[in-house]
Amino acid sequence: MKRSASLDQQYIFEQWLKQFKQKELFIALTELYTFALIFVIDKNKKLLYCKFPAHKPLIFREKLNIGDTCNLFVIDENTPAYQKINLQLADGSWLDFKKYSQILQNDQGKFLGEIALLIQEPAKNPWKNLPPPPLTEHINFHGILSRAPSMKPVFQIIQNAAKTEATVLVRGESGTGKELVAHAIHNLSPRRHKPFLAINCAALSVNLLESELFGHVKGAFTGAINDNAGLFRQAHGGTLFLDEVAELPLELQAKLLRVIQEQSYIPVGGTQIVRINVRIVAATHRSLRNEVKNGRFREDLMYRLRVVPIFIPPLRERREDINLLLWHFIQQHNAKDLRTVDKIDPQAMKVLLDYHWPGNVRELQNVLEYAFVVGTGSSLKLSELPPEFREQKHKTNFQGKLFSSTNESDTIRLALEQSHGKVGLAADMLGLSRATFWRKRKQYGI
Repeated sequence: MKRSASLDQQYIFEQWLKQFKQKELFIALTELYTFALIFVIDKNKKLLYCKFPAHKPLIFREKLNIGDTCNLFVIDENTPAYQKINLQLADGSWLDFKKYSQILQNDQGKFLGEIALLIQEPAKNPWKNLPPPPLTEHINFHGILSRAPSMKPVFQIIQNAAKTEATVLVRGESGTGKELVAHAIHNLSPRRHKPFLAINCAALSVNLLESELFGHVKGAFTGAINDNAGLFRQAHGGTLFLDEVAELPLELQAKLLRVIQEQSYIPVGGTQIVRINVRIVAATHRSLRNEVKNGRFREDLMYRLRVVPIFIPPLRERREDINLLLWHFIQQHNAKDLRTVDKIDPQAMKVLLDYHWPGNVRELQNVLEYAFVVGTGSSLKLSELPPEFREQKHKTNFQGKLFSSTNESDTIRLALEQSHGKVGLAADMLGLSRATFWRKRKQYGI
């Protein structure tokens, strides 16, 4: 039988290759790729060969010693032939690469390793090369960013609680991310495909809050021209997040207790019992035990709500997260292409790191938004921070008075005085929502 032309060509090529040593031939081929990084790594992730571009030596954060384990990227027999990867250099900067790879097999098809070709991509977005936070690892837990050790047990409790139907009470100052915790519990639970609804119990009057929670029938009160299902019915099968639950009026606390105990209620103006299946996650910045002692909260409801208590540490107690969050929000703003910030002036950084952050993560986010609006250029300066940051010494003295005060009305007056009457800023200083701050002003006649 006559051999095909392609087989003849293959035979001629194989015979020609025999005059070369395999290593010499491999080196000759790699020399063609003067612009690329080339790696050969075995199935145990041991680095066998590494070649850098002649014109640009790179020093990666990950040490690359021949014979050592290489964790620069994933290596297995399912590695895609092409992918984009982002690698960190020893100086903390990041570079984007196109990675072309070919798995290596023996005659029996057994996976032996990989040869990879990395070509650096041009920097299309300058903000990608921003200096990141210190090189310790951080966690993005369902939108909650942290590398503080104190947050690891919080994440574990969230995961454990999500698997159950237990009622959860999230305790933390304003701006610490209590609603993010509630979302995480819902998204990790079997209810994740059902509704997640939220309401701030301090934002509405008693009558409106009752109607919003439990619904009403047509004609129940003036203006009730239609039936309203209410949030409990709308959240059937899912999760209802009750923010600032300590502000819930006493007359509604009994009704909430019945819903938790019996999973049923009667809408405002109605006569028919509505049965629901809703998991409650509540949140507060107050101690419910203290509220019970002061006669403002039902003890039986407190025990029903805090089956699983979760406490979120304030930002001032996890200061290692400040730099991480600063750069996270800077990158978000840079992505909008209105201004690109790639560094923070030392004076500004010192003030930001030393600041008490009474408004926690929300305040930090608002401060950066302010800086992007009022400032220009690639460096974030002290002059671009809100006025209170340029009065750090006076502010620190005020915070000492604020947190040592035992008279709530005096504390509110002091906050208003320090903020020159700016309600939003005064509320942030006290770690209160604006709605709660307004209610307390009214309560004390301020």
